[in-house]
Amino acid sequence: MPEQHAASENSGKPVPRDYRLTGPEAAKAAQKGLVSANWYQSPIPRKRLKELMQRRDGPALRDTAIWLLAMVVTGFGGYWFWGSWACVPFFFVYGLLYGTASNARWHEAGHGTAFKTRWMNDAVYQLSSFMFMFEPQVWRWSHARHHTDTIIVGRDPEIVEPRPPSLINMVLSFFRMPYALKTMGSVCRHAVGRMDEEEQTFIPESEWPKVKRDARVWLAIYGLVLGAALYLQSWLPLMFIGLPTLYGGWLSYLFGLTQHVGLAEDVLDHRSNCRTIYMNPVLRFMYLNMNYHLEHHMYPMVPFHALAQLHEEIRHDCPPPYTSLYEAFREIIPTIWKQRKDPNYHIRRPLPPRAEPAATVQAEAEVTPA
Repeated sequence: MPEQHAASENSGKPVPRDYRLTGPEAAKAAQKGLVSANWYQSPIPRKRLKELMQRRDGPALRDTAIWLLAMVVTGFGGYWFWGSWACVPFFFVYGLLYGTASNARWHEAGHGTAFKTRWMNDAVYQLSSFMFMFEPQVWRWSHARHHTDTIIVGRDPEIVEPRPPSLINMVLSFFRMPYALKTMGSVCRHAVGRMDEEEQTFIPESEWPKVKRDARVWLAIYGLVLGAALYLQSWLPLMFIGLPTLYGGWLSYLFGLTQHVGLAEDVLDHRSNCRTIYMNPVLRFMYLNMNYHLEHHMYPMVPFHALAQLHEEIRHDCPPPYTSLYEAFREIIPTIWKQRKDPNYHIRRPLPPRAEPAATVQAEAEVTPA
């Protein structure tokens, strides 16, 4: 892989950036012309793109069946061996399926591209949202904004690690503790119908009743599980619902770090702010092919099962992919360390000469929630 070049605009005293969606950076992004702007897209023949965008039920049905069956098998193993060390490997795998694989299923179903049949998308979306503690309506609209304004400071509500990064917060996030506490507070607030100021910038008011409904359903489920644990005087019910989000979400956090962390902010080219990483079949199953993250952001309506094909179509126009997670983190970790003192430091990905846009189509970069 060609040597990566880092760019730094400030080598003096750190100047923390304001990542609030209602802060001055939001207005600054608009002044810079970064809002509702046209993003660069690698050229691809119109006919081929339409082929890749075809939705099918088959791949997602197969994937979902394997995912849920694996959870049943490992969950039963954890139950059967509960009380002995033999349950640990079963709950380890169950936690990854519950706390990591659910995130990828939430994501794809949220785009409406996992299945061709809408109700199947909706069913998997609701289930996986609950498992990963992503409030369905909140994150549906939050993710739409993420695709519209990817890593645009003051606009993107899903920037994983704001600069300068907090190492303490990152360690806690490895176990999803800050997020879980914040989400439970948010669920309680939504259950009484209250939206905070930032949520009002990307969630339509017509959707607020749905946010309230989902929050109340969640609290009822968690209440029943907690009640069962107290009645049985056992942690076992919580090992199946609730705790797996914490003990099994670490891999999802690592995946999330590789997507954009350390790359350019405030650019209109996904080749500069997204990573594509080659992974083995097991990790691709857990991640649902989101390791092709550059391709997904550039053409978000291409289903997960076609992303590898899309990668082959446009790879000539993109930076070289990372060959493994190890290679990606070998770049990410030193970058995070340097950003503690210089928030403007980032990796500048090598871009090939811009291809001629012959017989190409420019698909919408903005994602409308399904």
